Order: sequence, then structure tokens, then C-alpha cells
Amino acid sequence: MGATATAIRTIPVELSSHPYPVLIGTGALENLGEQIRNQGIKAGTKVLVVTNPVVNEHYGTTALSSLEAAGFNTSLLVIEAGEDQKTPATVAQIHDAAFARKLERGSLIVALGGGVVGDMAGFAAATWLRGIAVVQVPTTLLAMVDASIGGKTGVNHPGGKNLIGAFHQPRLVLIDPNTLTTLPEREFRAGMAEVIKYGVIGDPELFTELEAAGERLASMASLPAELLQSVLERSAAAKAKVVAADEREGGLRAILNYGHTLGHVVEALCGYGTYLHGEAVAIGMVAAGELALELGLWSPADQARQRAVITAAGLPVRWPDLDPSAVLECLQGDKKVRDGTVRFVLPTSLGTVEIRSDVTSEQVLAALARCGG
Repeated sequence: MGATATAIRTIPVELSSHPYPVLIGTGALENLGEQIRNQGIKAGTKVLVVTNPVVNEHYGTTALSSLEAAGFNTSLLVIEAGEDQKTPATVAQIHDAAFARKLERGSLIVALGGGVVGDMAGFAAATWLRGIAVVQVPTTLLAMVDASIGGKTGVNHPGGKNLIGAFHQPRLVLIDPNTLTTLPEREFRAGMAEVIKYGVIGDPELFTELEAAGERLASMASLPAELLQSVLERSAAAKAKVVAADEREGGLRAILNYGHTLGHVVEALCGYGTYLHGEAVAIGMVAAGELALELGLWSPADQARQRAVITAAGLPVRWPDLDPSAVLECLQGDKKVRDGTVRFVLPTSLGTVEIRSDVTSEQVLAALARCGG
């Protein structure tokens, strides 16, 4: 069933230089070509769709058919897109395809897939001919509520996650909840970690909604449709608000890294792919909550509520058995380090966080020790 204009909700990302809409609607993928035309991209434009094998199997034909029906000169590139593939070598494959298809400055790359596809296709678009347009079409919950919005693109370096990257805002983000029906349950749960994050950092009403849903959070099949719609809209609006206020992560936007600083340590030291990104963020949020307790920033009751929601969503909460010196060294490689000092986003209540640069190594390790076992 195709989506109609009335079925699509629009969340504006109100940047001063490059504003763009996030469109959310069941069946919206069938209108991809039309929606791109609505952004002023003309028929005949060369469009390279970048996706992975699984997404291509389910949704490649729908996307390509929609683009071709709208008059675009369309081609397809299927790349392997696990976290371990998020490397400069894979981006080079996209650059090679752009060269082979003779993409010009007026051409377009469409990222059809999860956050890994979105990050790599976005980075390739940012760097091809010094920047061509990109449209994000996220097909995972994680990408829908976080990675596709805000223009952060990048690939991993052996020393850390997303150390190579660029800010490159999309022309359009199109979200079709139907694509979640083929998402593995583990991937769905991983996405729920970012949703919980939005509740903790600035939307206590969303947190209460998630709390009330309980174990239904852990499965797409059991999540009420109206709650899913609310989750997508509120998360997109929360991300859009922060990005509009701080496009290039100079200040406020850093709150979106809640759970990520320590989560990235888990990913890097356990090996990319051992934990999904959202799983690592879940562990990182619990660890950040313990660190907030260590500093006296919030209450044990709030930490218990956070842990309970993360657990109900079927996400891990225990800090893995990692060498403390390796943890501290990895933290020093984080992108958010300033003058050698790690900046932590820590909760002060359910709905508010603050950024702290005065955390000692001893406090970090004490908090992590309480998260292990």
C-alpha cells in the first residue's frame, strides 16, 4: 500500500544553512522518488543507491522502482555493511562506483539501510567532488531515531570508532516503519537503547511511556503501533532540536553522546561486532549512571529506573571484564577529549544531563567495578 501525503508526518530539522525534513510514514518508501523531487532535485539526476545485501533483498526493488518512476537516472551498489566493514576500504568501493557511474556535483547518493550504510554513504557523499547531496533512508530503528538525522558521517579507525568522518547534512530523511518488520529482534532492541537515551537526556514523558511499556519494548511484534509512532516522532524531534541548536557539536549536541563515551570503549576493546552499537550504548548508559552516583549527581532510585527500562528492553547492563588500564587509554582516544580531559555526559535526573570534565580515573574505575560481574 502506497503512502499518501496525509499519512506522512514531517519533522523539520531547522538548520540556518541547510534545513531539511524528516518524513515518517508507513509505506513512505514507495514514494521515495516523489519525495526527492519535492526537495527540488530534478528528473534525470544521476542517483546511486547504496545498500547491503539483506536490505536490498527486501527493499531494493521498491526503492529503485520509485526513483525510476520519478524520472531519475538510477544505479545500485550493494556493499557488505557489518560494523567490521565500516572502513575506508569500503568507502573506496562507493567512490569507485561514483567514478564508474560518472556522478557529478548535481548527483545524489541514497543511503538505504542501517547506520553503517548511512555513515559510509554519507561520508562518501561528503568527500566525492568535495560534497554531493545525500538522502538517508534508514531501515533500522537505531538509524531511524539517531544515525540518519544530523549529518554526522564517518568510518572506524583501528584506534577507535568514527575517528574518520565529516559533517554532511542530508537533503532529506525518509523513514518507513514498514521496513522494521524484517529487522532481526536483536537489532530492534539495539535501536531501543537510543530511544531510552532520549528519555534520559531530555524527554521524561517519553521515558515514562517506555517504562509503562515494560517488556513489550523488547520486540517489534509486541510494541503497540501507536507507541512505535510516538517513539519515532519524539526521537526524531529530540534529535532535530539538538542538531538545530548545535549543528557541529560545539556544545549542547554533546548530550547526544550519553552512554556513548563508555559504550565506545566496550565496542573497541571487545572487538567491533561483539556487541551491537545499541547494546554497547545500553551498557554505557548504566555505567554513566553509576558514575553519576559516584559523583552524587543523581539518586539510586533514578539509576534503578534507568536500569529497569534497559533490562525490560532486553539489553545488556553489565560492564564486561576489561583491563582497567586499557579502558583508561581507550577513553583518552575518544573524539570528545579536550586538552587531554575526557568529557562525560552524566544524568542529574530522568530528563536532564550535564557535561562534566572533572571526573577522575579512580571514579571511573570505581563506577565500572560496580557495573561488572
